[in-house]
Amino acid sequence: MADEVLIKVDNVSKKFCRDLKTSLWYGVQDIMSEVSGRKYEHQLRKDEFWSVNDISFELRRGECLGLIGPNGAGKSTLLKILNGLIKPDKGRIEMRGKIGALIELSAGFNGILTGRENIYSRGAVLGFTKAEIDHKIDAIIDFSELEEFIDTPVVNYSSGMKVRLGFAVAAQMEPDVLLLDEVLAVGDVGFRAKCFNSIYKMMNNAAVILVSHSMPQISRVCSDLVVMNQGICEYKGKDVAEGIEKFYSYFRKGEEFILSGSGKARIEKIDFATKDGKKGIEQIGYLEELFIYFDVLVDKDIDYFSIDVTIINQELQNVAMCDSKFNGFEISNTGKNMSVLVNLGSVTLNPGLYSISVTLHGRNAIASSVSLGEVLCKYYNYKKFEVKGSFFGWAPNQIYGNWKILD
Repeated sequence: MADEVLIKVDNVSKKFCRDLKTSLWYGVQDIMSEVSGRKYEHQLRKDEFWSVNDISFELRRGECLGLIGPNGAGKSTLLKILNGLIKPDKGRIEMRGKIGALIELSAGFNGILTGRENIYSRGAVLGFTKAEIDHKIDAIIDFSELEEFIDTPVVNYSSGMKVRLGFAVAAQMEPDVLLLDEVLAVGDVGFRAKCFNSIYKMMNNAAVILVSHSMPQISRVCSDLVVMNQGICEYKGKDVAEGIEKFYSYFRKGEEFILSGSGKARIEKIDFATKDGKKGIEQIGYLEELFIYFDVLVDKDIDYFSIDVTIINQELQNVAMCDSKFNGFEISNTGKNMSVLVNLGSVTLNPGLYSISVTLHGRNAIASSVSLGEVLCKYYNYKKFEVKGSFFGWAPNQIYGNWKILD
């Protein structure tokens, strides 16, 4: 059935101990409690903490759950519990069908065996017979693009090659449940595109759980989201944009900027503003106009200077740039404090958190007007702002189109 529940997680919790010796002693106590049939205590003991705390969700065939949160949130621990690698302290898990998992980069491969031998080993773990693997092995090798190295021991593979082989096995074996932990962060662009296409196909007949810190990846494939923080589920639902907004809320703390350049200029102040002139804003709505005020001081021996602004997204990608010189606007320096205003127009950036880097270039009158000139100062990660919207797309920019129905 298309809406069949393949994963059901009820109030699952897992605790760990920060001290190794204490952890070993607690482990002995817990085993003795289970063997003797005494009631198992779930309260935290000294130095223990909940890595996963009371997590519940259901996932049906044809759905993809994005499991997101900051580092240390408990995502990978939960995935290992689902894959049976570690035992939960509380709760119940029901999983139906064949389970494929890529939780570590090595994907559980034996480094001594060749890639081909590991395909048979992994296939057997997934419950396939040798005859079934024989039928699929050519497709697996073709998908992995490792024909030249398939008979080489896996110990000699790079991390990207291991992920290629691991994903190829998981995809071609057509599991009912597929667990993926950051595996799409490795590999070239072409292979990642192939992986996404494979996930789309698998989602028709499987339930997929994807752990990733890339929100464009999450928004691209996920139908549901669980946002975890310090082991607790802080969002669960199908509104991917709302879940991603919750994820970004964990990273709003200010960070000190990094300064470089010759030091012949400095930025006294930067203000974001709206069309109505309101300064000091930290949020701008999608399609609203964004203005930036610069207060700068440039050394007197610099005759002309220009300003470029680079907008950087949460994944540290440069997504937009505005350079005054490219716009035909080079500023004649007065040697005193100067205020400069730029209107960046309607913001079409994907909703999310952004920062700007600002560079001042300068030149003397005798220097070529074509060159950008000397880097007077460059401020990395100078100031943050947020683009608000009721959606989240997987492209950095959203083109606003005027749509109409033709007669």
